[in-house]
Amino acid sequence: MNRGQFNWIKPAKTLVNAIACTAIVSLLPATVAAQSRSDIRAEYPQLADLFNAFDVTQAQTFDAIATINAHPSYAAARAALREHLEGMKTMTMSEMMDSGTMSHSGMNMDMSASGPYPDMEVESRINLLAVMRGQHTDAEASAAYEASTAINRHTGEVLKRGREFENTLLAIYIDDRISDKRAAVTAAITEYLSDDQHSVATVPKESEYLIVHGQANGFKTAFPRLSGFLWTQQWLQLAALEAVILEQLDPQFAGGMEVALERFWNKIGSAGGMSMFPAPTELPMAPAIAPDLYSQSPEAATILDNLNILETVVADVLSYPDEPDRDAKMDAAVALFTNKDASAAEPMEYLLFALRGGIYNQGGPAVGELMQSERNRTREAMDMQHAMIMSQGQ
Repeated sequence: MNRGQFNWIKPAKTLVNAIACTAIVSLLPATVAAQSRSDIRAEYPQLADLFNAFDVTQAQTFDAIATINAHPSYAAARAALREHLEGMKTMTMSEMMDSGTMSHSGMNMDMSASGPYPDMEVESRINLLAVMRGQHTDAEASAAYEASTAINRHTGEVLKRGREFENTLLAIYIDDRISDKRAAVTAAITEYLSDDQHSVATVPKESEYLIVHGQANGFKTAFPRLSGFLWTQQWLQLAALEAVILEQLDPQFAGGMEVALERFWNKIGSAGGMSMFPAPTELPMAPAIAPDLYSQSPEAATILDNLNILETVVADVLSYPDEPDRDAKMDAAVALFTNKDASAAEPMEYLLFALRGGIYNQGGPAVGELMQSERNRTREAMDMQHAMIMSQGQ
């Protein structure tokens, strides 16, 4: 084929590909969400079941936190926990770094590793695991956040729309008809942002916010089992995307989704939370768990991270003991993350924050091997590990 022939054919191919790329996001939003769930189910039925269950389980986790945190038998425990959390706010930057509080997981200090509400938390985790293992229709998943009594309707709509966007992303990457994935993702982002009120920003928020906002560390400290449970679900949501992308980039990663699912169940462990493969102790973030997604679309990766951070902040507010005006504080957090310009972090600051907690502590890679925390290595070795991860898919 000579150059002239190629130039005539290329525009036609580009047009066909553009149509295929935008097909999944050219319908009404509700139709897009339904189609995305259907596409995922056709290719990965177990994952589709889990994603529906995650919506239901995450919403019910908020309700469980609110119920436990208001229980009258835990008044003394709440008072001690609040004193502990308030004391953390007086620590200097040096003290925070020395103690490990500068990671985005917080720390337990002298609080019991089992948390201040061990009996009710274990009972709730058992119940939530049963919910997660159950079958939930697309309609039930779509209505899950609205059904939560712990969060208001606006917060629920933001989280629901975020989950629909995440499903759309996965549907794009598993659809063999879409050859230009980046263009399709860009179209999906445009559709997602079309509802400005219920979409989070495509730029990262200031990294400090997660560790210094008024109720920071409340979730991790008050509910170590439930935070690990929720973060394991968020890990799989990111790991599934990474596994699919890796499989397309390199045949040696074929079967990556099965690996990610196996690792997920190993992290979930028993009903009470016992596992030989610990749940994440840090909030999983895209540059650590889905670096190839970040390489292909930093904006899409940032949307997912902003949603996961917002979800943790909402849990922090619900978990903070004897905290007044919870609704107002949740509304303020939602307003910050849906503001497309306020409190934006520099890209390098965001990357450093996302990687500082350690890939291993965020749940480990979706497919590759990492058998011990890279945070125990020298700074040089850590920098090398991060450089290798971030270079994948370039």
